Amino acid sequence: MRLSKNIDKALIISLGLILSLIFGMFITKGIKNTYADTEDGVYVESESHFVTFYDNGEKLTVKTTAKTVGEALKRAGYVLANSDIVEPSMDAKIDADNYFINIYRSRPALVIDGKTEKYIMTASYDAKTIAKEAGFTVYDGDEIEIVLNRNFLEAGVASAYEITRNGGRTITEETEIPFTEKTIKDYNLTPGEKEVRQLGELGTKVTTYNVQYVDGVEVERELVSEVVTKNPVERIVAVGASQIERHPLTASRGRNRYTVTKADGTIIERQETFYDLDMSKVVKFCGSSYSVRADGVKVDQDGYVLVAADLSRYPRCSIVETSLGLGKVYDTGSFALTNPEQFDIATDWTNRNGR
Repeated sequence: MRLSKNIDKALIISLGLILSLIFGMFITKGIKNTYADTEDGVYVESESHFVTFYDNGEKLTVKTTAKTVGEALKRAGYVLANSDIVEPSMDAKIDADNYFINIYRSRPALVIDGKTEKYIMTASYDAKTIAKEAGFTVYDGDEIEIVLNRNFLEAGVASAYEITRNGGRTITEETEIPFTEKTIKDYNLTPGEKEVRQLGELGTKVTTYNVQYVDGVEVERELVSEVVTKNPVERIVAVGASQIERHPLTASRGRNRYTVTKADGTIIERQETFYDLDMSKVVKFCGSSYSVRADGVKVDQDGYVLVAADLSRYPRCSIVETSLGLGKVYDTGSFALTNPEQFDIATDWTNRNGR
């Protein structure tokens, strides 16, 4: 009976030793998986870590095997906006058993600079940083204050920031770009008749300046950028022209001859010459002023070529056709005595003095 008890006791002890050996093996294996030797000693190689997230005042601690911040956020189910900020960065490695991740959620904010207002999404709480994120230049001495305005809050804006300029500011100006006009001759239209073939449209450009002030007075303006937002569209006007304009009078030719069919069917030969005199006195007969066209021909305020002719056939202020466009008779000369069908056209081809 005693022998049986001793055998039972021995079995129990043997079983305990076996269990101790098995448990010890598991502990040893666990230690080997947890620690590894390095040149500097021993460091922790835990496969999982405790990571604590702080998200706008809310705290969450999880145990994860994620290797990076981005992976940990994804596994924990966090959804981030592009304007949210995470610290440490998304690609930072999780290298501590107790790791902390901060999430700064973006919110709508309004930045006011004079008459310019810009809405942005920001995760920052630094006023100057927010102003810069909105695209404003902030100068030394500028002040940025939070505006407590119920209207902004009703519009869904979490915070409004107003910039008070004490040294300078960025000014953006939108200005118009004028369009040019191109005149083309159309020999199928009645001479002098005008037809708009393409409407002109103004262009626009946006110019940005950095402006410095002293005691409220602008002292310096620096060009930052100039961007054409809309190109102007050229205005094209067709003007009816006579067939005789296909071969116009030129300075090198000096004399131009062609035939003209008059209203009564009579065919005449016309001769054109040119002269260069001050026309300020004779222009008063039918107009008020004259100028020199790009090709050197003198024209009145309405664009008519200044012409000298036989006043008995072509009275002053009558409209005539010339090889240089429609003209108006302002003057005469001794040439009319020998050739009553001759036109003498006023130009700046001789003196070239612009008048």
